[in-house]
Amino acid sequence: MTVLATIVDTSALLKVVVYSLAAVVGVTVAVSLAILGATRFADMRADERPLEATAFAILTALALAASIGSAALGVAVMLSK
Repeated sequence: MTVLATIVDTSALLKVVVYSLAAVVGVTVAVSLAILGATRFADMRADERPLEATAFAILTALALAASIGSAALGVAVMLSK
């Protein structure tokens, strides 16, 4: 007797694994950059180096925006299905 249905869709499962891995690495990098930027901003500000402090403040803001955006995207994807 032949099996009429595939039990596991391996291509869909592989896509989920690859996208999940990419998302985890991306979010981890974004949060790490936000932490790095915030600590370096505080250090540069304490050392009275305004140009470097501004650069790290921009890095912090961009990394936080990426982190919050990825969380919002994740929630939107989960609610749409």
